[in-house]
Amino acid sequence: MKYKYQKVYKYKRYPHFDNRIHWRYVKHKVENPEYIIHHSFYPFIHFTKVMFKYPQKYLNASGSKSNKRDDPKTRSIMYSAHIDRYIYEHYSSMLNKQYNRYVKINGTNRCAVAYRNCFLGKNNIHFAKEAFDFIRKTNSALVIIGDFTSYFDNIDHKYLKEQLCKVLQKSKLPDDYYAVYRSITKYSWMELDEIRKYKGIKRKEFNKLERIFSPDEFRLYKKEHIKTNKEQYGIPQGSAISATFSNVYLIDFDKEINDYITSREGLYRRYCDDFIIVLPWGDDTENKKTIEYVFQTIKNTPGLQLQSQKTQIYHYEKQQIINCNESYLDNTVNGVNHISYLGFTFDGEKITIRSKTIAKYYKRMYRKIDTITKCHGVSRSGKKIPLRNLYKAYSYKGKQVKGKKRGNFLSYVDRALEVFGEDEAIDRGTKRAWGKMQKRLKSDRV
Repeated sequence: MKYKYQKVYKYKRYPHFDNRIHWRYVKHKVENPEYIIHHSFYPFIHFTKVMFKYPQKYLNASGSKSNKRDDPKTRSIMYSAHIDRYIYEHYSSMLNKQYNRYVKINGTNRCAVAYRNCFLGKNNIHFAKEAFDFIRKTNSALVIIGDFTSYFDNIDHKYLKEQLCKVLQKSKLPDDYYAVYRSITKYSWMELDEIRKYKGIKRKEFNKLERIFSPDEFRLYKKEHIKTNKEQYGIPQGSAISATFSNVYLIDFDKEINDYITSREGLYRRYCDDFIIVLPWGDDTENKKTIEYVFQTIKNTPGLQLQSQKTQIYHYEKQQIINCNESYLDNTVNGVNHISYLGFTFDGEKITIRSKTIAKYYKRMYRKIDTITKCHGVSRSGKKIPLRNLYKAYSYKGKQVKGKKRGNFLSYVDRALEVFGEDEAIDRGTKRAWGKMQKRLKSDRV
């Protein structure tokens, strides 16, 4: 007997303006277009995540670091109410299917590799390997790496609507899709810090709330604190449908770039707002023509801006990567002689996991060890803190094994090594992870 597969979206525990609820209790609403048309979407909750490369307490720990802390990297995050998240996930899934059909017909199915539900079993490891293999196969190659500045913040609403209609093959958006589209383009939000301050509770207490406000409290608070996007551009990065919108938005751009590059026996791949282009190396005039074409196509697409700092031009030949920024970009200098793509670095000979990724792994490991050390290895109740959680998160003892879904960063390293092969230096930065952990533990006398 055959059973029909039933989509079940994940239950999440974060507090919001509505109650936590399981998919089975809202399925009949979310899958009903009439309900979506008349549904009132809650405001998003917004916070800014600030990240530093080096924690303050580690500055001056050695002579190699100065007193000045590095500039912070900020990431704006918005997350939706529980019922709204189910709606966005459902419509994202349906739209993704329509998008997959569309790009198969127009010949760009393999261009966009992020946020697709058709590349089952594949991830950034496989996509990075494909690009690096193509570079090697080309022997002498021109490689262009690019990144769009504040991509989600600059998405043009009118242009997005036109692209959605193309993918859905409609002259205008169906009413239920329009309701979802409008909630994402004319979105409203409230600040998390302001909500916590108003409630007068700390983060741990806040996270335990079943619901942030009662309906009456919410209506009262909303009058003074709600903010709305009044611009004709920008969508929130973090909603369950924004990623799919970002792919739909570039259907014409992907088509134009891919046709041009493949006609010259090249490769074009885009991972959300990052892209890589590889094609046979030509003479100086031909290379400049290709680069100018790519840059002009970006300028011709509403809302797209190339991030100059992350734009890199390379020449690969004889197992060497040579940065050529000075030759083809204005007001720039040559950068590093290796290509970074999707978390991996290729120097012309070997492929490794990007050094920043490895540094982040050790930073988190050491921070965990230092937290335990601060308590002298003893919990508030006076019991000795076991190290099994540390080992599970950061050592080979927590790696994914057959029959278990969860793993840790070293599980990812193993998967990458399996895909790229033993000849690469994938695990070069983590081979001594256990020894470094034990050395830190001994030095801190846990």
